[in-house]
Amino acid sequence: MKTLLIAIGLVAATTLPALAAEPVKMVDTKMGKVMATEKGMTLYTFDKDAQGKSNCDKACLKKWPAFRAADKAKAEGEWSLVKDADGKQMWAYGGKPLYTFSGDKKSGDMNGDGVGNMWHVAK
Repeated sequence: MKTLLIAIGLVAATTLPALAAEPVKMVDTKMGKVMATEKGMTLYTFDKDAQGKSNCDKACLKKWPAFRAADKAKAEGEWSLVKDADGKQMWAYGGKPLYTFSGDKKSGDMNGDGVGNMWHVAK
């Protein structure tokens, strides 16, 4: 019985965190906490996107790469999956697709915030 309880505890300890893992991390910046990729690259939202739909076309995606989801990624809670102009899955939070910016060269850069009054740091 004791072995069974230990086994259940180990499964719960290793499985539950994996299920609850978010595809981004929060980083502290001069603008407060913002969403970033695991490599620390800032994520952005685009005002022209519709709820649950990316309106960033193929030319746009060259400057604003989609925050891609792994092939077997699963939507959960506020996290959803949408298709970009290339037909590939990307992450969305609260229905807003997420992007990185080609002008950000290193972790922590936020050069895309406010571009064209349409791009904003994801918080």
